[in-house]
Amino acid sequence: MPPHQPPGRRVIALQPVKPSESAKRSQGSKTGGAARGGGLRGRQPSAAATAEVQATLGEAPRERSLLIEYLHLFQDRHGHLSVDILAALAAELGLSQAEVHEVASFYHHFDIVAEGATAPAPLTLRICASLSCAMQGSAALSAEMRALLAEQQGVRVQEVSCLGRCDKAPVAVIGQQPVEKADAASLLSLLQTPPASGWQDPAPQYQGLADYLAGGGYAVLDQLRQGERDVDACIHTLSAAGLRGLGGAGFPLGRKWSVVRSHAAPRLLAVNIDEGEPGTFKDRVYLERDPHRFLEGMLIAAHCVDVAAIYIYVRDEYHALRQVLADEIALLQAHAQKQGQDLPPIHLRRGAGAYICGEESAMIESIEGKRGWPRQRPPYVAECGLFDRPTLEHNMETLYWVRDILEQGAAWFLGHGRRGRKGLRSFSLSGRVNTPGVHLAPAGISLRELVEEYGGGMQAGHTLYGFFPGGASGGIFPASLADEPLDFDTLQPHGGFIGSAAVIVFSQADGARALALNAMEFFEHESCGQCVPCREGTQRAVQLMRAPDWNAPLLEELAQVMSDASICGLGQAAPNPMRCALRYFPQEFKSHV
Repeated sequence: MPPHQPPGRRVIALQPVKPSESAKRSQGSKTGGAARGGGLRGRQPSAAATAEVQATLGEAPRERSLLIEYLHLFQDRHGHLSVDILAALAAELGLSQAEVHEVASFYHHFDIVAEGATAPAPLTLRICASLSCAMQGSAALSAEMRALLAEQQGVRVQEVSCLGRCDKAPVAVIGQQPVEKADAASLLSLLQTPPASGWQDPAPQYQGLADYLAGGGYAVLDQLRQGERDVDACIHTLSAAGLRGLGGAGFPLGRKWSVVRSHAAPRLLAVNIDEGEPGTFKDRVYLERDPHRFLEGMLIAAHCVDVAAIYIYVRDEYHALRQVLADEIALLQAHAQKQGQDLPPIHLRRGAGAYICGEESAMIESIEGKRGWPRQRPPYVAECGLFDRPTLEHNMETLYWVRDILEQGAAWFLGHGRRGRKGLRSFSLSGRVNTPGVHLAPAGISLRELVEEYGGGMQAGHTLYGFFPGGASGGIFPASLADEPLDFDTLQPHGGFIGSAAVIVFSQADGARALALNAMEFFEHESCGQCVPCREGTQRAVQLMRAPDWNAPLLEELAQVMSDASICGLGQAAPNPMRCALRYFPQEFKSHV
């Protein structure tokens, strides 16, 4: 392990820390107050909590960067985090209790219970409240389940942000078990017959390592390692193909690799699988089918940029997928060892329910065990990122295409496209269409073509009224723009963007006004709170948008401040749906002039 890098959790084994070292740190933190005079100060953990924390962590490293991983251990075990456990964990890691508390309180999936307070119910029923599910009646489902379970002990109902299964709306989760196309009858039936193994996310059917190798998998990576392929030639091929970041930003891959390579080693690679944008689920679908295509692309990137270690950040809602990656990485590492090859250390990190951690620097903060607060730039992540080292950051799908492009050439990828656009795009399609799902289509396809050729047309009784081209942040367009090309840089003149290609289609049964409010409520809930324009702006926008009459001039003034002054893309893009609703759907509003 390079000296710059905290020895975080590896997939195969944890690096041991001697109990005596932990005890010394713990003792040092306890005697600090006494050394200054006055004895111990502040909350002191109970002996029972201290013993539980030490036994649970065992010989795992007491590293600051693993704080969130350890918080998950106790949240999973107890269904909440007591302040006693937080105090014991702080002492064990040599951190202040304030620091541990601020991290635990930042993430939605941690439940802190104060001393003497009532712990939450042991089982949580989460119902998605975001766009695609809202269109399918999730609000009514939540109200019905609250009424039905009002007298039932042991279950709490929560409305939550997007769960990443928008093609199966409405979606609920019992414990960790997703329930697709949920209704009250199915949820009650499941709650009355708990599975013997607990409420777990079932493992998907996917192509494992043996089948992937049989199909030529890892041949490109082996050629690179053996010198049969040139690194610069690979970067040139990927650049010629026009492969760009597919998490939303669209930064050219080849340029990013070259920039990170130009900075001094050691370098790191951080992979973002925290797709929390409402309407987005492509990363989950691809990984549930073929995880090694991504892993090979990731290792090719690591080889070309010469990184010292890899960190994969997986959203917490993808429990089964995280286990798939852990299992397959372990098999891949064992296979590499048999071949006499060394892979860079690969660390899996578990998100904790924060949309903001899809932003690259917020994700890096979370990997380091901190609140997911976006960083001010410069310096940029490529120069000073994870653990202050030059960091190559990528969305999962971007790396998923690396092998195919290097095998088949840039011309193959560029051979797809319409209306002068080049390449392929993975669209997460949901809403009022007959065949929602992930559809691979030519770049530059129009919404109308996407719905008719891939989405099976509009559902019976529904007429195209409008669509979100890029999830909640990409704006809202009317049916009159359904023939515009869907691609990078084509939608900005209309006030939107394609982002992660999360396309949500709505009909005359829906209202742009209500959907814009839903999107703004999402941003209000997910704002990290770091900067005033976003924190206060989203709250004030929701208040104004809930009024019977929208004050359009005031909303536009607020939107301008948010767009100009917010630190990151969340606050900058949050006004897009509201602005588009006023611009393209004036018939739905009574607004001040």
